[in-house]
Formats: sequence, structure tokens, C-alpha cells
Amino acid sequence: MNLQVLSITMLLTFALIAGASLLAARELQAQAAERSAQLLANSLAPMLVFEDQVAAAAELQAFSKRSEWRMAQVATAGREVFAQWPADSGKSPPAIQAQPPSLAQAGVARQMHLEFVDVWVAIKLKGELIGWLHLQEGLEQVQLAVMRMAGLGAVLIGLAIFIAAWLLRWVQRKALAPIVELSDLAERVSISQDYSQRAKVHRFDEVGRLSERFNQMLKRVEIGQAELNQQLRQEQKVGQEFEQLAHRDSLTQLPNRLYFQSALQRHVATSCQEVLLMALMFIDLDNFKTVNDKHGHDAGDEVLREVAARMSKVLRAGDVLCRLGGDEFALILPSLPDEAAAEQLALRLIAAIREPMIIDGHLMPIGATVGLAFCPVDEVDAPNLLSAADVAMYAAKRAGKNTYRRASHASRQ
Repeated sequence: MNLQVLSITMLLTFALIAGASLLAARELQAQAAERSAQLLANSLAPMLVFEDQVAAAAELQAFSKRSEWRMAQVATAGREVFAQWPADSGKSPPAIQAQPPSLAQAGVARQMHLEFVDVWVAIKLKGELIGWLHLQEGLEQVQLAVMRMAGLGAVLIGLAIFIAAWLLRWVQRKALAPIVELSDLAERVSISQDYSQRAKVHRFDEVGRLSERFNQMLKRVEIGQAELNQQLRQEQKVGQEFEQLAHRDSLTQLPNRLYFQSALQRHVATSCQEVLLMALMFIDLDNFKTVNDKHGHDAGDEVLREVAARMSKVLRAGDVLCRLGGDEFALILPSLPDEAAAEQLALRLIAAIREPMIIDGHLMPIGATVGLAFCPVDEVDAPNLLSAADVAMYAAKRAGKNTYRRASHASRQ
């Protein structure tokens, strides 16, 4: 933009100077023509007095060596042609008949035209008018010279504008390179979110100080980002710990009732959608209240931990064992090949729990009763499946404990 304004200003200035130069050159040419006409008029005065037309013609011929001359005429005081150049210019030239009104008072007059100038001079001898001289000079040469100078000036100005444009672009690139680099760095940081990048400080001026301040800002943002990430990691860790606490039994480290409810919903939905057999075991410990009352809560807690450990050892990968509270446990068995697999696992669980358990030197008479329900065979929604397993467990209790019952069998009892 600055270069365009400068170029337009230079061109307008040059055009004004060229126009003024042309006008000045035309004026100088006209003044020179007046002086030549006055000199010629002084030379022609004696020839008019002596009526020597041959000498007058020779004098005009001598003056005609100037390249600017177009025509010259000498007339008597009565405006009759006395001599002329070129010789065949005519007997009654219009120029003589059309003299400017100011000629009679001033003795000299001129009229400017586009390509030539007309000059009239009164020829006098001792103050007496004896004739007239009309001289016409062309302005082509002076105009051509001015146009040549203007053309040369235009070329020089164009060259100057080109050089100035190149220098300006070079200076701008050199001056703006650090700022462009800062802009690119800001773009990269914005896209990558990598605040460890830094700008290069190329020089120690305002731009250099800007780069230093930009680096300081990046450093502060990097530190703040690191602290924020650390805080987020800590909060995430705390959140995971809270989630673990919310979904895990603190005594046995098994998933708790809250986790069990959501897990049962998911597995029942999967079983129904994909037509996969799954089972739910409701496990209640036998004689736990007696052990708890006789040996104390600490012994009871140790019994619960031991039972959880024994059951976990006989489970398949993917089975979900949860403690619902007190001495109640639930086991989710997804993707079963058949119902017999769940029944065999129930027997292994009961056998594992009934193995002798010594706590603080005392034998704990702990057993387990299991209620077993299948999805989608018995029920197709989580609450009803849990209720069916619970009913089956009570049927097993009535059957003598330390055994299992299926929901389908319990409904017939």
C-alpha cells in the first residue's frame, strides 16, 4: 500500500513537472522567435527603404537556416508582400491580413498554437513604420525534446519504483521475518498444544523484546499446563480411588452391592440380546451368626475374608463375585456352555467353603447355601433374576443347608 501511494505520487509529480517543462520550453522557444524576428526586422529596414527585394529575399534565406523556421513574410506599410520565404508561399498570405490587434501598440505580437508560434514585428526606421514582418516557427523540435526527456524520466522513474519495490520487499521481509516466525510459532503451539516450543531471538530491538516476552509467556503457560496436568492426574487418581471405594467392599476387596447391580444389568442385557446362557448364584453362609456371636466380630471378619478368597480360587475368568453385605454373596456367571457347568461350579464352591477353617486356633463350622437362577431360561430381567436366585437359596436352606437349588426346582417345592 505504501509503495502504491509512493508510486502514484511520483508519477503525478513527474507528470506535473513534464507538463510545466513543456510549457516553459514552448515559452522559451516563442521568446527566441520574437528576438529572432526583431533582429531580422532591424536588418530588413534599409532594404524596405531602398525597395531592394532581392536583398530582402537573401536575408530571409540566410535566416531560414534555422530548423525551426516554417515561414517568413515581409510586407510594406500598406501590407503588400515585399519578400517571403519560401518564395512560393503566395502573394497575399492570410497571416499578414490577420495581425493581432495588439501589434499596432506594442510593435511585436505572437500567437501560440499547438505545433507552431506566429510572431509579428513592426519594421520601423527612426520611429516611422515602414513595414511588417511575420515569422512562423515550429514547436515540434522543442516538444520532441521535452517528450524525449519525459520518456527518459518515465523510464528512470519506473526503474526507481522497481528498485524501491524490491528494496521495500527485502526490507519488509527482513524486518517482518521475526514477526512472521512468531506468528507461525503461535499457530504451531495452538495446533499441537506443545508449550515447550520457543521463539528464536534474532536481534535486540522491539521485535527481539517481543520474542523474549513471547517465550516468557510460553514458559509460564507450560508451567501452568504442567501443574494443571499434575492436578488432573491427581484428581483422576483420587476419582479412581473414590470409584473403587464406591464399588468395592473394604473388608473382602470384592465388588460391592452397588457394582453388582450395574454389572447384573449389563450381563442380563447381553444375555438376552445375544441369546447367551448366563447364571446368577445367591450365596448365603451357614452358621455365620453363631461364629460371629461366639468368637467375636474380628473372627467373623476373618471368616468373610477367607470365604471370599476360597470362592475366588475356583471361579472362571470373567466370573463376577460380589459381597452384597453381611454374610451374603452373589456370583454372576456369563457365557455358560450349559446349565450343568453352573451346577458343578456351585458344588465346588460349597465344597471349598466347607473345608476346615481354623481362625485363631478355633475351627469355624462355616458352610454355604446356594440359590441358582438362569437367564434367559428362568427370567429375562435383572430384578426378577435376583429374586428367583434368592427364592432358590431359601429352598436350599429348607433342604438342609450346604447345598444348592435351582430356581426352576424351587418353584415346584
